[in-house]
Amino acid sequence: MLAFAWPTLFFINTCEWIYNTFVNSENMDDKVVVITGASSGIGEQIAYQYAKRGANLVLVARRENRLRGIGENARRLGAPHVLIMAADVVKEEDCRRFITETINYYGRIDHLVNTASLGHTFYFEEATDSSVFPILMDINFWGNVYPTYVALPYLRESNGRIIVNASVENWLPLPRMSLYSAAKSALMNFYETLRFEVRNEVGITVATHGWIGTEMTRGKFMVEEGAEMQWKEEREVHVPGGPVEEFAKLIVSGACRGDPYVKYPSWYDVFFLYRVFAPKVLYWTFRFLLTNGGERRTSFIGTGRPVIEESPSRRLPESSVTFSQALQYSPPRKFLGSPERFQQQKIE
Repeated sequence: MLAFAWPTLFFINTCEWIYNTFVNSENMDDKVVVITGASSGIGEQIAYQYAKRGANLVLVARRENRLRGIGENARRLGAPHVLIMAADVVKEEDCRRFITETINYYGRIDHLVNTASLGHTFYFEEATDSSVFPILMDINFWGNVYPTYVALPYLRESNGRIIVNASVENWLPLPRMSLYSAAKSALMNFYETLRFEVRNEVGITVATHGWIGTEMTRGKFMVEEGAEMQWKEEREVHVPGGPVEEFAKLIVSGACRGDPYVKYPSWYDVFFLYRVFAPKVLYWTFRFLLTNGGERRTSFIGTGRPVIEESPSRRLPESSVTFSQALQYSPPRKFLGSPERFQQQKIE
């Protein structure tokens, strides 16, 4: 069935893409876009892409100092007006506040972009502080649901659109991401169900990505109250990843076309076919690729366990250090910031 249906579906999708790109693409001039998690990473770059299209922006994050600079950049790129609001998206009252202030100032909301996200890279059984579990679920799930819940009546009035920053981990199992994957899976199912409830009154674009070069790859992590924490020696470690700017451009272009999904990179779909038709092959392949002689290595960040101090003989030449090697051979961690609550998390 797939063999016979695929050419026809590909032709139909191509025709729809051409029509929506050149004929039916939404003009964002003077439209109002609310972006959560806009202080860094994907959220920041999405703000710039909307600014280039002439949209009015509302930038929401906990780090107000970061938002000021991003707001100025967005104005230079073409955004007529930019509002910045410090808020926590896991608190319903904060979401009501920034949505209400947006309506009071602009009188409408056309696009709601949910990009707030928080990840981890520890094995589940190695976590010693379970208090981080609900925090991860709150930010990755409720941090998207609450803004959607509050903004939905206004999006219905404008026949607007919701854009969601999901991840390929919502269906592709990867180690060290159990809680993150669970939250993204719940998020995906929530928005897939919401599509049927809102029908054509509100559009929904779900963006899924693989490895993206965001703050996690640059050594920045979030701790409580929006402060920043950096591993001193990991800030300079280069980690390969798809450019976040390109992904942000794809998201905004897809949202303006009315695409239900945006995927980056698209070749991740191959794994989905294996997941459906040959799950054991996918499992064996991942076991082969992700194990190293039976030895399991972890960064120990987020587990509460001490990192083994390196000896001079174990130090790698700087030019040959990779991310995984940096985790294995890294010297004692030196914090810039307060790491009491979170020991490793990422902002995407």
